[in-house]
Amino acid sequence: MVAAAAAAAAGVEGNVEFIRARSDKREYRRVVLPNALECLLISDADTDKAAACMEVGVGSFSDPEGLEGLAHFLEHMLFYASEKYPGEQDYTKYITEHGGSCNAFTSSETTNFYFDVNVANFEEALDRFAQFFIKPLMSEDAVLREIKAVDSEHKKNLLSDGWRMYQLQKHLASKDHPYHKFSTGSWETLETKPKQRGLDIRQELLKFYENYSANLMHLVVYGKENLDCIQSCVDRLFSDIKNTDQRSFKCPGRPLSEEHLQLIVKAIPISEGDYLKISWPVTPDLHFYKEGPCRYLSHLIGHEGEGSIFHIIKELGWAMNLSAGEGSDSAEYSFFSISMRLTDAGHEHMEDIVGLVFKYIILLKENGIHEWIFDELVAINETEFHYQDKVHPISYVTDTVSTMRLFPPEEWLVGASLPSKYAPNRINMVLDELSAERVRILWKSKKFKGSTDSVEPWYSTAYSVENITPSTIKEWIQKAPTEKLHIPKPNIFIPKDLSLKEMLEKVKFPVILRKTPLSQLWYKPDTLFSTPKVHIIIDFHCPLSSHSPEAVVSTSLFVDLLEDYLNAYAYDARIAGLFYSIDRTSAGFQVSVGGYNDKMRILLDAIMKHISNFEVKPNRFCALKETAVKDYKNFNFCQPYSQASYYLSLILEDQKWPLFEKLEALSKLDSDTLAKFIPHLLSKTFLECYIHGNIEPNEATSIVQEIEDTIFNTPNSVFKSMHPSQYLIKRVIMLENELKCYYQIEGLNQKNENSSVVQYIQVHLDDALSNIKLQLFSLIASQPAFNQLRTVEQLGYIAGLSLRSDCGVCALEVVIQSTVKDPSHLDARVDAFFKMFESKIHELSDKDFKRNVESLIDSKLEKFKNLWEESHFYWGEIEAGTLKFDRVESEVALLRELRKEEFIEFFDQYIRVGAPQRKTVSVQVFGGKHLAEFKAAIAEVDPPKTYRITDIFGFKRSRPLYPSLKGGPGRITMD
Repeated sequence: MVAAAAAAAAGVEGNVEFIRARSDKREYRRVVLPNALECLLISDADTDKAAACMEVGVGSFSDPEGLEGLAHFLEHMLFYASEKYPGEQDYTKYITEHGGSCNAFTSSETTNFYFDVNVANFEEALDRFAQFFIKPLMSEDAVLREIKAVDSEHKKNLLSDGWRMYQLQKHLASKDHPYHKFSTGSWETLETKPKQRGLDIRQELLKFYENYSANLMHLVVYGKENLDCIQSCVDRLFSDIKNTDQRSFKCPGRPLSEEHLQLIVKAIPISEGDYLKISWPVTPDLHFYKEGPCRYLSHLIGHEGEGSIFHIIKELGWAMNLSAGEGSDSAEYSFFSISMRLTDAGHEHMEDIVGLVFKYIILLKENGIHEWIFDELVAINETEFHYQDKVHPISYVTDTVSTMRLFPPEEWLVGASLPSKYAPNRINMVLDELSAERVRILWKSKKFKGSTDSVEPWYSTAYSVENITPSTIKEWIQKAPTEKLHIPKPNIFIPKDLSLKEMLEKVKFPVILRKTPLSQLWYKPDTLFSTPKVHIIIDFHCPLSSHSPEAVVSTSLFVDLLEDYLNAYAYDARIAGLFYSIDRTSAGFQVSVGGYNDKMRILLDAIMKHISNFEVKPNRFCALKETAVKDYKNFNFCQPYSQASYYLSLILEDQKWPLFEKLEALSKLDSDTLAKFIPHLLSKTFLECYIHGNIEPNEATSIVQEIEDTIFNTPNSVFKSMHPSQYLIKRVIMLENELKCYYQIEGLNQKNENSSVVQYIQVHLDDALSNIKLQLFSLIASQPAFNQLRTVEQLGYIAGLSLRSDCGVCALEVVIQSTVKDPSHLDARVDAFFKMFESKIHELSDKDFKRNVESLIDSKLEKFKNLWEESHFYWGEIEAGTLKFDRVESEVALLRELRKEEFIEFFDQYIRVGAPQRKTVSVQVFGGKHLAEFKAAIAEVDPPKTYRITDIFGFKRSRPLYPSLKGGPGRITMD
């Protein structure tokens, strides 16, 4: 500590030799400012975005007694204004206008603030950011408005099972430990109760802000300039932060005493589905991060291959998933938890499942700790670290700052990700902590309705608590299934060959390498990232997948079963850095695999064989169908803005079946019917393939040839080729000029007080010139819309304007969710915003117009950070059928030529209220608080130039469709 203080006083940089990834070309420097602020400076000559993150060692655990949520409230308030930049929203406005984004979060012991911005605007953005910590204003007027915003955020969370169960676990902890507290705050905790006690909340806020001392802060700054330049800037902008030499928060030990262990907590969730969470307080891995005991145990207990806990309970039809690992919001305590989603049968066998978990823990103790397993994990972690993909600077700074408080400087870039010391005694120590004497079980199910006797005070979650003794658990162990538990076999997917292929041709865009009546192969070698990774997409175009609700749910269940069957085999691949997914698409299903190319073909071959030899297993069919039915029903409990977005998609898309029809079809589906449907589904198939990365053209071609042979060319294959005329395309309805359509409906869960509106303004089918004008408007209008609707008018925590694209049809969308006002009122306020903003567009100065154009150009020219980003862009063009691989270059060229008058004319033509080609739908979902307004709204006479949608499907049939951007396999391409 003395050395650190001396360094701080001198303001010198620390000469640190950082442990870093071999692939990392960035430069780093540790600096301690004279005020004791510790900084990590990062210079990246290739970056287009600059970013910064400040972590303050003050979080919700520091909330004063009776002022719950004060730390979170302070986080909100710092965004408003400062003495140097007194205009409200000066910070967020500047960031947004210059291609950036910003946010913050409050955790138990820290509060983190972060942003990114175009590199040319970094210093000015950083200056605004620094003022958060130097001289914020926290005006009286802003205080009241932001309490409403915090309360709106809390109301959004009230019916979220995630928040409810987290608070319930905190509630059942020592009352004198800060873990027990309610952390997010509400109108009650920040306005009503403080007033009753005679407290001035603003004064309490200013008093609490005094904890924000430079000696409790860590800053990461990521820029394009050299380190000396970045250091000079940081020194100038952040040295004025006061160091009041505050003591860092010291968590008072563990939050659970003996009375909080050996419990089963039965809780009633909002949504459908039964869940089980088995937890133990354990010594945090952070104390032994070189040994990684929890990492070793979570690898084994959370394994999904043969012999694992999950594989056995899955085969018995008791669970749908399982995860295991350590988690904590403090360095002083931690919990090791095993979480799973149960089936109805699993709910009945809860005791057997818990017994099986303890049986596996006993097995690990008796079997001993294995060095080869630890070595395998070391190899996997080292490869992952040294070949990590580059991420966006904003993600990098937020991830890195969290290590600065906890690790020595040389380990800031690596943190706990590289355990290297094999220490069986440490692993056994944590294993001993996973005992029957220390367990607590959270079991949530709607089946407990009527049998609970307690209510959690903040979220009103109904629950009951029962004691569970070690002798009871011993009985459960004895009657648990006798299936053979065993540790996993060595992982065959760990990559050995990480060499880079020699690419003779520097191909800029994807090219068609191969085309047959059965498939088409797009290929793009990795010319940017020099990484031993590959991304392969096999898109199965099956037109019989979407022609009815029955077809859609049958295709979905087929896809779910495929993933389910593959899980035990492919789990090792996931651990070793290969990912795969099988997803239903609007026209069939898609297989995507990615990661190290060395063992990729083994995984891909296994997936294709599973598809080719697919059979419906009745026991797994029943379990997955049961889960799918619950998931459909859970849509009723989604946030109202999500429900509004669903209704909008239902209105727009010509081939979208309503949820209740799909649920009805799923309820009637049986395993025999599905078994008959699959050959029918696959009897018309075309494969669109995309291979990108560290792979040579002949290998890419041979992969697709092998897939064709596996899928189509086996004696009993049900796969048949598809005629071009059968190519299925999804299209979007064309709304009518100068007509505002609206659809009003009650929310599906009337216990949710929130209402929502989504106002959708349809503009054009994908076209470069129209695209840039619409994007420019969104760039200019999004921050003012957020400011007006959320900050000034306080309509709701969720409020924003953004771009939307459906099958290439581009639009604007404004979303608001609110308990304060009903959706008709919210919709009127959206219109009022557009009317108010009309003058802003017409009065736009040449300077502001040019600045916004330059900002949009900078954002468009941002380079791909990794192979997956590049892949996503090119596959997006192929999937949409647009094939505009040079989209960025062509749109930037048009932006450079765009005149302000053209932009204003576009706004006047398509966007302003009353524009001759304005096409609008307003979807309004009325929550439980606004039922009277709903009844009044549906009784109103429609004003001129409006149309009330009462029958979505009748309305869709009455409208023309936009042309599709996508042809079939015979379409014109760029080859």
